[in-house]
Amino acid sequence: MSEELEKYDRIFHEEFLPHIDALKTFAFHLTYNDEDADDLVQETYMKAHRFIKKYHEGTNAKAWLFKILKNAYINEYRKKSKRPTKVDLEDYVNYGEESVDDKGSGYLDLREEIFDNMMGDEITIAINTLPIDFRTVILLCDIEGFTYEEISAIIDVPIGTVRSRLFRARNMLKKKLQTYAESLGYTDKRGKNKIPTSSEEE
Repeated sequence: MSEELEKYDRIFHEEFLPHIDALKTFAFHLTYNDEDADDLVQETYMKAHRFIKKYHEGTNAKAWLFKILKNAYINEYRKKSKRPTKVDLEDYVNYGEESVDDKGSGYLDLREEIFDNMMGDEITIAINTLPIDFRTVILLCDIEGFTYEEISAIIDVPIGTVRSRLFRARNMLKKKLQTYAESLGYTDKRGKNKIPTSSEEE
């Protein structure tokens, strides 16, 4: 095996494969089907392997893989609901060079509110009932811990749109789970904030 092939094999096994469980969870929440989720993860790794030369070693492998998976879902699985949105492969193969150290202020992490270590069936079901765009930002931010900049790069929308969607998604989720949260003794820490309006919101 050449030195270059050894390098890419090491990257694949050391930087890509450790994220397989997180990718499977994300894929399942997008597809609601174990078989489709497995196919989506497999396609993600096939594309990651195919375009591994475009990946910058030591950068954010998880975000790069999630972007590939999200685009694969849009290109393949949204066709089933007659909502196809083709995504150029080059949109994500060069991802990883931007700074991603700002998670944003003024927004409490969902895990620090009513769901810290409490991902039970009720919460999973509630998340799965959210519209896809809102469900995606909840999963990426509050479950997977991506920053706003990472999410912006993964789903190809401005950071302002990420903030707006996340705020709205958390409020929708809070309404769905208010009774459940109260039964666990949790209270709302956000107060009665208005949902921000944004010209960037789609």
